[in-house]
Amino acid sequence: MKITKVLKAIADETRFKMLKLLLQHNYCVRALSRKLELSESAISQHIKVLREAGLLIGVKKGYYMHYDVDRNTLHKLSSKIEELAVIERKVCNPENVGCESFERKMCHVQSRGHKCSNEVQS
Repeated sequence: MKITKVLKAIADETRFKMLKLLLQHNYCVRALSRKLELSESAISQHIKVLREAGLLIGVKKGYYMHYDVDRNTLHKLSSKIEELAVIERKVCNPENVGCESFERKMCHVQSRGHKCSNEVQS
């Protein structure tokens, strides 16, 4: 799963609405078209993006393809976001990251209530 591809796919409001609908019930293109008041071709384009991101699974039922959300992809996305949320900020030490002297005065952690090294504070 490419996390950026998944995030870009669900960033669109229509695709996000489609996912919410498909989490509740399997729909074909025509049904989604009616629910969202969009053309079938527009729905098909959105489905293409969601499928390429790994978010949808299509199941053939008679003449129609019915779509369902791949919940495993959503769980993986959720895990990746959780991993981001637990990353701890390191103390700003401009000497170690190669900051220029004028940048030392603007240590990014000062604005967050953290303490910079003694050299940076002076």
